[in-house]
Amino acid sequence: MAGEPKGPVRVAVAGLMLSAAGFMGWQVKENFAPRPHIPTKGDVPTIGFGSTRYEDGRPVRLTDPPITRRRAEELAWNLHGEEAERFRDSLPGVRMTQGEFDVYLDFTGQYGIGNWRGSGMRRNLLATVTAPTPGAQRVHYRAACDALLRFKYAAGYDCSTLVDGKPNKRCWGSWERQQERHAKCVAEQEG
Repeated sequence: MAGEPKGPVRVAVAGLMLSAAGFMGWQVKENFAPRPHIPTKGDVPTIGFGSTRYEDGRPVRLTDPPITRRRAEELAWNLHGEEAERFRDSLPGVRMTQGEFDVYLDFTGQYGIGNWRGSGMRRNLLATVTAPTPGAQRVHYRAACDALLRFKYAAGYDCSTLVDGKPNKRCWGSWERQQERHAKCVAEQEG
């Protein structure tokens, strides 16, 4: 119909928060671990649903006591709330769909706000604010999605590496997760 918006509907990032679907997706991908462990070689200790620290800032240590599933959910929700605030603050003036917000916040939860701030994803999203035309904005939104695929290393190892034609056993899951994020992000571009 005439007058209907074309493409995805985006709102100011300042008005978004992690959706229930985004949080459930995080829990599914991180898997519940009641005891601290190191998920991939070269990573830091995590507990619950991928939490690397507690609300008071203390890092998770391998000697920490186990936690319940309920405590793991609470910890993950609280930490995601903190991450969401830093994430929103890093994108002044940017507009996103809820799906884009969830994808990039999921990335930030796994790779950290420092990696987010220096990423091509963030640079391209910031460029949408000053892009001269809607077409230029679309190019930057898509480039932000594509920049997700640049994060494929864990402790210097390329997680997309096949070994004897099969997925590596070191960190293939991290690479699969990036590909899933990319696919979700690209799907958001179609509105």
